[in-house]
Amino acid sequence: MNRLTFRWTAFAAALLAPGLSYSQVSCTREGLQAAADLYIAAQAKGDTDGLPLAKGLAYMENFKTTNINDGLIKKAMKIDHHRTLVDTSTCQTFTEVIVTDQANPYVLGTRLRVNHALIAEIEMLWTTTGYWLFNADNYLKYSSTENWGVIPAAKRDARDTLVSAANAYLDAFLEGKKDLVPWGFPCNRTEGGMRTGKGTQEDSCDVGVPSGVNIVNRHFVVDETIGAVVAFCTFGAGSAPGGSGAPDTHLFRVENGKLHYVHTLTHLLQANFQGRGAPSSQQ
Repeated sequence: MNRLTFRWTAFAAALLAPGLSYSQVSCTREGLQAAADLYIAAQAKGDTDGLPLAKGLAYMENFKTTNINDGLIKKAMKIDHHRTLVDTSTCQTFTEVIVTDQANPYVLGTRLRVNHALIAEIEMLWTTTGYWLFNADNYLKYSSTENWGVIPAAKRDARDTLVSAANAYLDAFLEGKKDLVPWGFPCNRTEGGMRTGKGTQEDSCDVGVPSGVNIVNRHFVVDETIGAVVAFCTFGAGSAPGGSGAPDTHLFRVENGKLHYVHTLTHLLQANFQGRGAPSSQQ
């Protein structure tokens, strides 16, 4: 066997070795989950070499195009909890990532878009110490104990129902028409680390929702199997001081058409908040 043949044989064997999942990535539920799993492994190591990235990859952080080599994805993290939405209609995933490391705590919301067998987009919104209501320990405590399990097929809401519920909630911030929001009971909102509920059946997410706040630039990732929808959006565009708003994600769990969990991440330094309109929670 000559040297060239040996190298090719070794390379082919490496591709087929257990644990390498390039060939598993696709726009199927299993393939998208494989992409999300590869992302989690990459984030944990701070190394993207194991990701099947498209040559024209778009990498964004907090709505800004960024060089991936300078991105937070290159920072190794000890991940305490993560949850993934899989959207086969749009070949996207969304993963909520919680890191409680005292030196470098983070809560991330990361979206992937898969094009055939390659990751074509990575969009990350991150929050850390000093950002709006941030508390990673609380976020972990609440998120990890909630029920975001698979909903039986016969009881699942349609994609349009999930997006409509999310839009109704976000629209209420501008128009104040909270009666149009499909509130469920109990419903708990976790906002940066603060929580609206008290652990009772009367808990409501209809708490501290202001009016006059425009939430724009919405794009969604939807997973009907777990009744979940996340909106990437800009919170507070067109505010009184003329601000352009803050990068934000709102993640919802919907059951029987009703909201039951809301998670929000806002890339806004607490010290920079001016004026009304940012969400407020009770505890």
